[in-house]
Amino acid sequence: MSLTSVHPVDFEPSLIGDSTYASRRRHTRFDTAAWLGFMLVLLYVLPGEVIVPNMTYAGRPALLLSLMLCCWWMMTRLNPRLAMTGPQPVRWAVFAYFTTLLISYLAGLIRGLTGVESNAQNFAMLAALEFVGVILLAADGIGNWERLKLVLQVYVVTAGFMAMVAMVQAFLKFDLAHYLTLPGLEFKGGLVGFERRGPGAENQFRVAGTAQHYIEFSVCMAMAAPFALHLARFAEAKWQRRGFAVVAGMCAAAIPISISRTGILALALAVLVMFPMWSWRIRYNLIILGMGLVGAIAVAKPGVLGTLRSLFFAGSEDPSVQGRLLDYTFVNHWFAQRPILGRGPRTLVPELYGGIVLDNQWLYTLVTGGIVGVLALAALHITGITLAGIALRRSTREEDRHLCSALIASQVIALVVAVTFDSMYYTSYTSTLALLLGFCGAVWRFTHPARTIRTLAVRRRAD
Repeated sequence: MSLTSVHPVDFEPSLIGDSTYASRRRHTRFDTAAWLGFMLVLLYVLPGEVIVPNMTYAGRPALLLSLMLCCWWMMTRLNPRLAMTGPQPVRWAVFAYFTTLLISYLAGLIRGLTGVESNAQNFAMLAALEFVGVILLAADGIGNWERLKLVLQVYVVTAGFMAMVAMVQAFLKFDLAHYLTLPGLEFKGGLVGFERRGPGAENQFRVAGTAQHYIEFSVCMAMAAPFALHLARFAEAKWQRRGFAVVAGMCAAAIPISISRTGILALALAVLVMFPMWSWRIRYNLIILGMGLVGAIAVAKPGVLGTLRSLFFAGSEDPSVQGRLLDYTFVNHWFAQRPILGRGPRTLVPELYGGIVLDNQWLYTLVTGGIVGVLALAALHITGITLAGIALRRSTREEDRHLCSALIASQVIALVVAVTFDSMYYTSYTSTLALLLGFCGAVWRFTHPARTIRTLAVRRRAD
């Protein structure tokens, strides 16, 4: 790697002991970045329904690895020479979020739970450990800009793979996800498959790639597209930039074929947030490429754009909208019963309430976690936006500023799409969100004015 491709901050020494320094670019073969990359491969390549036998959906290989990462982070806190001892605002936001879940969990136990609700609560706490483990390891464990770029590249490539699977599903009507498993694993239930969508759309169907739901897939693609575009602009080699540009196009094209309004909204939000960071030349090129992409989809998949248009203008006549409005009538009743701490995490089990599913994460959190839970979840996103915004303001390199704007876009997307579906229920989305939240903490640390914080390294005993 040439010197010009290395971030200048990565050359700063790190204090690892009394009067003892080491290169900030040092890393072991299996450091945090490597494990996060492996988690992404398991998350995006294997379908969401593939689990370790005799386990729940929390037994997805990627989630079990996330749980291991959480245990790893907690063990490092037992020794000051292993822990990242500098300030990290993400830790406080995560601590507040997990504490509110614990309090809500106890409130649910005091209320009295059925066996199904109790199992749901236990699952929620296990999923929360997996969620916060990725956040903390990404925020504290990535050592430098070079390793952050590596994880980012793996993220974009694996998202591109998911987009490719969706395109095979959409254009060949062949579900490649059936064959994406490993020996010793099993499918829990059936794959999401294809679903007809839209009024009069007899030949239109939705696809989900390797995700567990069509909306989840579309949001994951919308969140990945800005980072693919980032690498298409700033990757080192010309062939890499071209490759990532193709991936960015694939992620953007995969959103319409999922026939999801939420995905279109998420992509629009990403463009809106990042628009000020682009020069007029980039804006013009993206507009031309976007128009070409829309034309290609119209030719390759006739009727998809018309179906999307009809969904956007269907209003309250859309069955999915009607179902949401009908479900919301129950929210006031449940909220009035336990407004502060809620009924207990994930205890709104559809099987116990006539199949009711609140397709709104904010309302779901309000019912199950109360006002305190909503504030804690909002604080996570706001903390991510704030830290990435601070890092953007501190940064002098265009590449760093562009990455920070993409991170801000990811959290804005998360805030808004939580209104349109129960986002925290889907593990591919939540793991991606956790990783990007951790990135927000990492870029804040890398751009900190104090060298002892931005070059923070795991301390080792000096012989």
